[in-house]
Amino acid sequence: MNSDANVSTRTFRQVREDLLARREIALLDVREEAPHAEAHPLFAANLPFSHLELLAYARIPRRDTAIVVLDDGEGLAQKAAARFVALGYGDVSILDGGVKGWKAAGGELFQDVNVPSKSFGELVESKRHTPSLSAPEVKALLDAKEDVVVLDVRRFDEYQNMNIPTSISVPGAELVLRVRALAPDPKTRVIVNCAGRTRSIIGTQSLVNAGIPNQVHALRNGTIGWTLAGQKLEHGNSRQFPVDVAADTRAQAASDARAVADRAGVKRIDLDGLQALCAEAGRTTYRFDVRMPQEYEAGHLPGFLSAPGGQLVQETESNATVRGARIVLADDDGVRANMTASWLAQMAWEVYVLEGVATQQLSERGPAQRQLPPAPQSERITPQTLAGWLRQSDVRTVVLDFATSANYARQHIPGSWFVLRSQLEEALSTLPPADRYVVTCGSSLLAAYAIGDLAALTDKPLFLLEGGDAGWKAAGLPLETGATALASPCIDRYRRPYEGTDNPASAMQAYLDWEFGLVEQLGRDGTHGFYVI
Repeated sequence: MNSDANVSTRTFRQVREDLLARREIALLDVREEAPHAEAHPLFAANLPFSHLELLAYARIPRRDTAIVVLDDGEGLAQKAAARFVALGYGDVSILDGGVKGWKAAGGELFQDVNVPSKSFGELVESKRHTPSLSAPEVKALLDAKEDVVVLDVRRFDEYQNMNIPTSISVPGAELVLRVRALAPDPKTRVIVNCAGRTRSIIGTQSLVNAGIPNQVHALRNGTIGWTLAGQKLEHGNSRQFPVDVAADTRAQAASDARAVADRAGVKRIDLDGLQALCAEAGRTTYRFDVRMPQEYEAGHLPGFLSAPGGQLVQETESNATVRGARIVLADDDGVRANMTASWLAQMAWEVYVLEGVATQQLSERGPAQRQLPPAPQSERITPQTLAGWLRQSDVRTVVLDFATSANYARQHIPGSWFVLRSQLEEALSTLPPADRYVVTCGSSLLAAYAIGDLAALTDKPLFLLEGGDAGWKAAGLPLETGATALASPCIDRYRRPYEGTDNPASAMQAYLDWEFGLVEQLGRDGTHGFYVI
């Protein structure tokens, strides 16, 4: 037994047996994202201790789920295990030996993030020989004004950051529904791109599987390949797919998507069947609406979370964290749910498409309301009070900001310190002397939990900033930019080699080389259960 967390340990072999048997298990890497990206088991979902209360109930909805937490010796696994127990989870254990123990026992370790999806994409490309063109070949087509349309399948914000010239934003699950409006002439060549490889491969193969008459190619290696070829990207564009889809086009797309899903073994369910699934003890059933976020917020089924289909396939473990759980998908046209489900089924998920939903049943509006555990009691102060305190010289007020490092650098309260909750004890030893602490974050939602951790480490008076950094800004108070005062390292987010255009070419190439090796790694790991139709 582990006395600190009062939970048992679980060995590599026990976890591997659960994965092979497809028993439900939440294998959780509770480190920050950057160290997680350095090395972790294939199906270890990143759920940082820093954000545990904000994520736990949505990502692990059943309290008797088998949870196995891991770190690499930092002590976070013990803290996280204790916190899960306090939140009401009854089957919590710690991976014996953590990351090093997994490797020592013969387990395969993977780098980067969203590895199950990326390795699956490489498997698809290797099995189906998904057609692709190099960046110079695509540029030559564009320069020659050939009949070509370039469709960017990333999130719209990623597209706005950088895009291939002339490309149009069509997030992945929208492709089969929208492509006929964007390329109505079967002679038009369709090029699909993302930042790297995975979403380009899945998007291209989606169109091939759906049988569209156009010639389709992935842009090989995406914007990374474009940049490595010395070709210029565009920035700040807002070209998007047309919203309206003709009735006959929608019907054709729905028929095509249904056929693909049937080939993949996707199951069907109605609302009564869904109710029975959700009532079944001992099983987790995730419910996702795979339409665009705007559509979701305009009206969705109660109990369904927003997970646009392309990103759900790309970031599956960030949404459906319990491996072996069931997934039910919904849309309003039968296209996006079926195409998304076809991929999840091939990734060895038990997946259903919800049918027979009437428009009036999409009764909930706005973003999903998260269920959160109660936060510790704390004394709150207004931004105006804090501003007054910071002007005092006789009482030392230290402000701790638990926002993400990116948001902290973008703007923060002047003089505040960036702190990671997972590094709080170390951070305190580096901070200037304080007579009192004020904690904040973007909204003070996370800070409301972090203040409980801080109370265990200091006897100084503690205060929570009402409304957080957003409240400070709304009050018209001054803000500071840049990474001005870092009490913790900026390891809360892994910098992807395909983000932006300022990454070294060597890092981009190394990323591509890593992706090329994923199929071999999958074979060595042996727990994935993937197949390709």
